[in-house]
Amino acid sequence: MANTKSAKKAIRVAERRRLHNKPIRSSMRTYYRKASAAIGTTDAGATDEAIVRAISALDKAAHKKIIHPNNAARRKSRLMARLNQARAVAQTA
Repeated sequence: MANTKSAKKAIRVAERRRLHNKPIRSSMRTYYRKASAAIGTTDAGATDEAIVRAISALDKAAHKKIIHPNNAARRKSRLMARLNQARAVAQTA
């Protein structure tokens, strides 16, 4: 346990920030998972909407410093790569 007054305050601040960031991080992960799942479906409109929501959630989390901007960029890149690959396979089939 913390001994100094500043360490005790740091613990309180970290807990407040954790509670503030938790719903944002959770919704970001939810939208990302839904977009990943939507890539395999045949409904192009729903897939596009899910991708847009996931990218928006990732950008908001990065902007608020909940995740690192490079983390958001990497996830968006991988999501779009999977989408483009699925569309290429669908066109050839």
